[in-house]
Amino acid sequence: ILYDSNYATFRKSHPPSQEMLLRRSRATEAQQDDKFANILDVVGEFGTFQRKLVGLTFIPNILLAFFMFADIFMFTAQKPYCNTSWILAVDPNLSEAQQLNLTLPREPNGSFQTCLMYLPVAWDLESIIQFGLNHTESCQDGWIYPETKKRSLVNEFDLVCGKDRDTEGVQTMFTAGLLIGSLIFGFVSDKLGRYPTILMSLLGLTIFGFGAAFVNTFHQYLFFRFGVSQALMCYAISSVCLATEWLIGQHRAHAIILEHCFFSVGVMYLTGLAYSLPHWRLLFLVGGAPVFPLISYIWIVPESPRWLLMKGKLEKAKQVLCYAASMNRKVIPLSLLDKLQLPGKKVTKASVLDFYNNQHLRKVTLAMGCVWFTVGYSYFTLSLKLKDLGVNIHCTQVVPGIMEVPARLCCIFLLEQIGRKWSLFATLCHGCLMCFLVLILPSELKSMIVLMVVLGEFSLAASVSVFFIYTAELLPTVLRATGLGLVSLAWASGAISSLVISHQKLTLLPIFLCWVSATLALFFCTLLPETQGQALPDNLEPLALATESMSGTVHPCLFARGACDTRPLCLQQSPQLSWMSPPPSSMQPGLCHLPSSWLS
Repeated sequence: ILYDSNYATFRKSHPPSQEMLLRRSRATEAQQDDKFANILDVVGEFGTFQRKLVGLTFIPNILLAFFMFADIFMFTAQKPYCNTSWILAVDPNLSEAQQLNLTLPREPNGSFQTCLMYLPVAWDLESIIQFGLNHTESCQDGWIYPETKKRSLVNEFDLVCGKDRDTEGVQTMFTAGLLIGSLIFGFVSDKLGRYPTILMSLLGLTIFGFGAAFVNTFHQYLFFRFGVSQALMCYAISSVCLATEWLIGQHRAHAIILEHCFFSVGVMYLTGLAYSLPHWRLLFLVGGAPVFPLISYIWIVPESPRWLLMKGKLEKAKQVLCYAASMNRKVIPLSLLDKLQLPGKKVTKASVLDFYNNQHLRKVTLAMGCVWFTVGYSYFTLSLKLKDLGVNIHCTQVVPGIMEVPARLCCIFLLEQIGRKWSLFATLCHGCLMCFLVLILPSELKSMIVLMVVLGEFSLAASVSVFFIYTAELLPTVLRATGLGLVSLAWASGAISSLVISHQKLTLLPIFLCWVSATLALFFCTLLPETQGQALPDNLEPLALATESMSGTVHPCLFARGACDTRPLCLQQSPQLSWMSPPPSSMQPGLCHLPSSWLS
């Protein structure tokens, strides 16, 4: 039995340290982290406003897929021949077959050479037919493509006979744009807000995506692809942050999964247009036309109230919340709005260096970076393998696109049953296993390899959706976009690694890298905390408390659900004591005071 008088005497002789008071203050703040969730409950979990917000992402995600994979249909295989129209000056009535037969040398197998032609001579037609031409040179007047039915970049800019290496530069420039875009626009989104960065990304899609139809040189095309890749990454990061910070509970996961389903629809949209349109410029004009209605987003896309509050814009945050409530025909009590308070300067002060200084952020960045590298490497490896098998280019896009929709929808069931962490673990494990089997199976088993590739892309598509949901919930609002941008660097690195290794003749290196990256990614997945049903962190303080709690050095606050440790001080300082265990003899009476509600 502990007495109040003895407790008061002990507190006078043992005043709490400043560190303990600070920890208690932080614990109180952590307990209030669910204020936004409470307000969003009143606003409406998934009312008209939230449905409109999710619906606004459909067209941009379709365009994201369209502009991301458009290059696949820009470089279709062509059969070029040197332009030898000089012989038409000798006899303009020659057929195309006669012209090629007289002016082009042949390969040993009897086919015409594509990069050499006979040197023009000032002879008449009879002399040319009688004596033939012997001296060859490289093509001087360009190329012709008699067997080609569609106009692509290859025959537009003559990317053949040595210039075909420039096609690899498109992949390099596009990937470089993804790298730079993820690094820059994640930071910009946290500094300027979700609304302006989404508008910037849509402007980039309009200029560099739709505008690619008007380029005059191949180098201009490279520049436009570099620009559109940055816009793609900017929108992908900002839209996930906006959905994460506006929606709560299962609706957050459902919204992001639905966004990604429309990304898969965009792949099928691109494939259908590429199959039906005869010119690459028409593909960009028709396929990119839906970008113009997105101009209306200037007036209808809302800002994130969480971001506004973290930036000290309390009144704007309240206005946005009240607007959402009015659209849902709800009313937010003033008493609830008054509970929103501006965070302190120390709370909102965050920088990229916190990803190194903060143990939780460092662990999340390392783990998710490894996961994202593995997904990027495995996905591109499967795509390149399917291309090497000679499968029709349209089938390589339509079949995975169709399969990705149910794959992402299956994530809803997985997330509800086993949570974020183990859903990511399961989908990534299956996808990497399929990639490993594709690499070790002999090429003679073509049907089996195609099946493995489809199943692997099925699982990796699901892992991408889970990855965005999980990572966005692990990161605080003040650094959420920056963190997503940093881990996206790893995805681009994985894609580059796959492209580089695919050109090497080493057969064991791809298998080894697949196995190592998958092992590390799965291991790091198990170290991360579960976020399903937890409070969404807004600043670094809950993360610091979580790190301290996990290290076992302090016990003032539990991170999960923002619940504070309300145990008596004696049990906080001596966690080995249970509620019913008697105090040790060395402990003075009056150390703790137990309310009657605890005794029951």
